[in-house]
Amino acid sequence: MSFKKMNKTRKTLEEEGYIVENKGETKGSIKKFLFLMNQLNWPKGRMALAFLLSLFSTGASLAIPLVTKELVDSLTTASFNWQTGFFLFAVFVLQGLLGGLSLYLLAYIGETIVADLRIKLWNKVLRLPVSYYDDNETGETMSRITQDTSRLKQLVSEHLVSFITGMISIIGAVGILLYLDWKITLLMLTSIPISLAIILPLGNIMYKIARATQTEMATLSGHLSRVLGDIRLVKAYQAESKEGEKGEKAIHSLFLFGLKEAKIQSIISPVMTLVMMSIVVVILGYGGAQVSKGLLSAGTLVAIIFLLFQIIVPFAQMTQVFTIFQKAVGATERIQEILDMASEQADGITVISEGALCFEGVYFSYESGAEVLKDISFQVQPGTITAFVGPSGGGKTTIFSLLERFYLPTAGEIRLGGTPIAALALSNWRKRIGYVSQESPLLSGTIMDNIVFGLANRPSIEEVKSAAQSANALEFIEEMSNGFETLVGERGMKLSGGQRQRIAIARALLNNPEILLLDEATSNLDSGSQTHVQEALQRLMKGRTTLIIAHRLSTVVEADQLVFLERGRITGMGTHQELLESHLLYREFAKGQGLLS
Repeated sequence: MSFKKMNKTRKTLEEEGYIVENKGETKGSIKKFLFLMNQLNWPKGRMALAFLLSLFSTGASLAIPLVTKELVDSLTTASFNWQTGFFLFAVFVLQGLLGGLSLYLLAYIGETIVADLRIKLWNKVLRLPVSYYDDNETGETMSRITQDTSRLKQLVSEHLVSFITGMISIIGAVGILLYLDWKITLLMLTSIPISLAIILPLGNIMYKIARATQTEMATLSGHLSRVLGDIRLVKAYQAESKEGEKGEKAIHSLFLFGLKEAKIQSIISPVMTLVMMSIVVVILGYGGAQVSKGLLSAGTLVAIIFLLFQIIVPFAQMTQVFTIFQKAVGATERIQEILDMASEQADGITVISEGALCFEGVYFSYESGAEVLKDISFQVQPGTITAFVGPSGGGKTTIFSLLERFYLPTAGEIRLGGTPIAALALSNWRKRIGYVSQESPLLSGTIMDNIVFGLANRPSIEEVKSAAQSANALEFIEEMSNGFETLVGERGMKLSGGQRQRIAIARALLNNPEILLLDEATSNLDSGSQTHVQEALQRLMKGRTTLIIAHRLSTVVEADQLVFLERGRITGMGTHQELLESHLLYREFAKGQGLLS
């Protein structure tokens, strides 16, 4: 392939949008890659041993051409040197043993550092704020932890040390060639600038394609995770065809990026093969002529050919390493973005003074300019029940999210006994809160796993049964064939809504929280289940500061305080009777639900 044709192909790639030149961006990405590599836990001892073994293996391979030279030259005489033949065989065996051991060590090193990186990523994503998950699909994050890290493992396990030893092999082979015949060596070295002229311009293209491919792979993973996670919804609304088209579109996009990568490889591979084979043919022709003139021995020519291939093979591998390196840089750039994100603030005060829970002039918006809460101020005294009522979209669930510190207020402050909750140690604060939602999703696993979920120390079976009894859950659990070891299915779909609620209540009882958040805990249940859950909730609420979101006013008429929210503002506050007398919309709600004659 000529340079003219190669430039034409490159121009075509640019026109198709495969190439966006930005050398500064590429250099910055390489810096990020090297910084990330430096943060990983490298097994230095095994790394040194693998390098040493690879070095010995390379040295043995460099000795083979010289031994072969002596063996071939002895064949041209009457006597065959058997000692040289046995020595050559021993060198082959030694090279094989050292190479095999070094390959295992390299695989161990690759697995070790990738495991370390995945652990770092996993612990990081667990501590990212909830706002991160609002903006990023779960499947995309999973792709970063699994697929992007595999690129790094491929580079380290298969190519890193082989690249270094390949360089040593090339330098050693060139040195021996200079000793054997410097003219042939100079002739061979002319291929290096030609090869570099081909490889280097294409490296930036491969980086762009690799980065885009990883992004598309993460998008596809996100789509698959979203659809499969809600497969019942997809089937219920017969959306298989529509979701299938979306998946096909994402897969086709990946297919196109694969073709782009194949185009680059289709340029690199044939051109490199052409250059290398041309050099081999030229050297064979020149060397053969030298042998026929008696200026070069046959053994020396054979040694030169051996050495030539010991240069060609590592050099070809290096072009592959270059491609893999560009892919790894593109992948780790995305990984570094996650690692650089700010985690939830975990440190803070661990000793919390008792007192009222206060919202003081709290404002909050999920997006700039779109306020969800506006000047929210109220107090909740210890051991009392406060209910939040009002139209949907008023900001009730957002108040709970702020209490859990999933988000921070954009203005104002939330205090407990005079101490801002933002100043409290996060784990200590959340340990004091129990949360039961209207859905009460469970994790895939057993009923036991879900009841004891999040506890630092696993309670005894008697404690678990006591909590289940108080939650009105023990009877239905023991009726199941496997009891507490019954599998609940993904998100607890094998259980009814009422059963899931009671397991969530049992979990909250075992955690023994001081502050209880109940988010529509009985809204989606039938009358029978509601009775069981309501009884369990009464036991759970006893002696605790309780905040309730409720649409059924009948469940909160006995609350110490009701807070009426409309469009992010508090428009009424007081007892049930006080709001009936002072708040027109509350009175309409109560009348509509049959609480007024």
